[in-house]
Amino acid sequence: MARLTTATADYATELQTLSEGSVNLHFDPFVDIDWDAPDMVVDKNDPRWVLPAYDPLAKTDWYQGLSHERQIEVGLWRQANVAKVGLQFESLLIRGMQQYIMTLPNGSPEFRYCLHEITEECNHIQMFQELVNRIGVDTPGMDWWIRPFAPFVPLMSFLPVPFFIMVLGGEEPIDHYQKAIARSGDDIPPILGRITAIHIAEEARHISFAHKFIEEHLKDAGPIRRAITGAFLAIIMRSMATIIMAPPVEFRRKFKVPRSAWRQAFWRSPESKQMLVDFFADVRTLAVETRLLTPRSRWLWKLLGIYGDTARYRSEPMQFRRA
Repeated sequence: MARLTTATADYATELQTLSEGSVNLHFDPFVDIDWDAPDMVVDKNDPRWVLPAYDPLAKTDWYQGLSHERQIEVGLWRQANVAKVGLQFESLLIRGMQQYIMTLPNGSPEFRYCLHEITEECNHIQMFQELVNRIGVDTPGMDWWIRPFAPFVPLMSFLPVPFFIMVLGGEEPIDHYQKAIARSGDDIPPILGRITAIHIAEEARHISFAHKFIEEHLKDAGPIRRAITGAFLAIIMRSMATIIMAPPVEFRRKFKVPRSAWRQAFWRSPESKQMLVDFFADVRTLAVETRLLTPRSRWLWKLLGIYGDTARYRSEPMQFRRA
């Protein structure tokens, strides 16, 4: 009993630290971004809108064979749609998290932190939508097949651990993608660079909370529950990678993307397969530590193409993990 009490106290302390971080370091999209500064203007002839080298589409023979002007056009559409998917996902997160915290008892430290995160996610929605508006292309965001089901996702909050696994599935791929681009040193438009920096800074807290939440709420779970949860975790991570990273059918039609390029970009080529594995190094660490990924369940992660090394620390750079 003493061990559980100490663990609960540690969890509360961690949430207090995260809450204080939200108070001491937060961003307002209309205060901390000078949208009307000359260098923030979206110039549709700016070569910096060519997709960064890390983007899975940028690696395809199809994209590399396009004219420079067409590469810029694809890059603008792609970045606008990534932002649109991001704000749609964060809207679902907010609705689910609001439902969850209404079930919490008075005095719960989760209540305060979740509200801080909700506030930050509202700001992210404002920030991403403003980027979409300024780029000026009418992107739909999520692909057609997921849109009808999206309103039901917040209902998963009545099953808190599966819900926060879904949250993590949306956060990890885009966080990894943004950090990889930031670390690459690629010359990207200032407006995109500023938004990326803000999102990375605040998303670190959100991902940390999701990890801590899953750890805390599984501490008394038995082997059957862990086995089921582990399978759910693996399936959701693999599914969310495609939902978050792959553009919708409208993109494929507009730019006449051949099937061969699509397969090359999204998890069929050796490079894209490795990217898929790299997305989830932190998640694999969490899964091993919570006994959701074991020698017996490893086969499923391998089948889904997301098994690999664990990270020694949060957001460990890929080249360090492979050394």
